[in-house]
Amino acid sequence: MKKILFPLVLLGAVATSSMAQVKAPQPSPAAKIEQTVGLTDISIAYSRPGVKGRTIFGELVPYDKMWRTGANKAVQFSASSDFKFGGKDVKAGDYALFTIPGKTEWEVILYKETEHWGTPETWVDSLEAARVKVKSKALTDNVESFTIAFDNVVDGNKADLNISWAKTKVTVVIETPTEEISMASIESTMAGPSANDYYKAAVYYFENDKDINQAYEWIQKATEMRGDEAFWMLRQQSLMEAKLGKKKEAIATAKRSLASAEKAGYDHYIEMNKKSIEEWSK
Repeated sequence: MKKILFPLVLLGAVATSSMAQVKAPQPSPAAKIEQTVGLTDISIAYSRPGVKGRTIFGELVPYDKMWRTGANKAVQFSASSDFKFGGKDVKAGDYALFTIPGKTEWEVILYKETEHWGTPETWVDSLEAARVKVKSKALTDNVESFTIAFDNVVDGNKADLNISWAKTKVTVVIETPTEEISMASIESTMAGPSANDYYKAAVYYFENDKDINQAYEWIQKATEMRGDEAFWMLRQQSLMEAKLGKKKEAIATAKRSLASAEKAGYDHYIEMNKKSIEEWSK
């Protein structure tokens, strides 16, 4: 029995050992900050190396050379709407953030390709979303851990993005189109439901045997707003008209849907409309 159990016990010990993982703190721990500027959500994920008694800028981080800006993977920058980065227009989306530190001035760059461990092996100018130059500021107090933070988020559409390490800080002003987003939202809301809103409500009522007259009122509003190009909406209107006993109207609407579907090349709707027109014409 001992000869059988020994290798099994040993195998279990080896399996347990292979599954174990050593846990230790990262020398440059990961961090993520999130900030709403006006109505735009901005998030930044980065790593935070420490000074640890070293001379940072000009030695550890050379002047006038591309820097990953922190440690490990390139800084990940994301914005939920279009914005201005140091006065440059940038589309909503995900970017990597790189810098070129100088003695008195830095270049801060948003790059469209995000998956880089460090800086890109080959830099592609067309992938730059924005490149801005900002003056660096000498600090009296030492910032031990590399830090990216927002400040002066006060007027609803602007914030300072600060990059600080050792005794140096640079700031990029971020502006967001708060007024434009607000006005678009107000105009959309005050204008009432969209054609698609009416269409979805009408189809829900129709398919769930609710008030067919209300569904028909909504689908008419939807097709009036979208016109004959919305052959799928016209199809639903014709079905409601047929159910309401309005065969003449149903045929006329189905013909409009058919013509639009033929123009768009949607064979399935062409077939359905032809079949319904034939059936309702009997």
